[in-house]
Amino acid sequence: MATREEVKKLAALARISVPEGQLEKFTKEFDAILAYVSQLEELKLPKGLKEEKPMLRNVFRADENPTAPGAWTKKLVDAFPEKENDYLVVKQIITHE
Repeated sequence: MATREEVKKLAALARISVPEGQLEKFTKEFDAILAYVSQLEELKLPKGLKEEKPMLRNVFRADENPTAPGAWTKKLVDAFPEKENDYLVVKQIITHE
């Protein structure tokens, strides 16, 4: 069973605010979701299916006619609203706090 503190942590990770008055409701809903998902553990799969490893293969095609490095750089940089030399300037979204 989930606790109020676990729901607070989950809300913080999801970057959503849950009012104190709603915590009990969200805790019950979270428990219901976990119970529903846990039904997957009860599935009866054919013998050996669980132990099989997924087949890995390369899904990329061969690059037959690659363009020269930097061929599109000037055109892309010219189309970007903010730039410094050949670098694009974007808004910072990650902080190191």
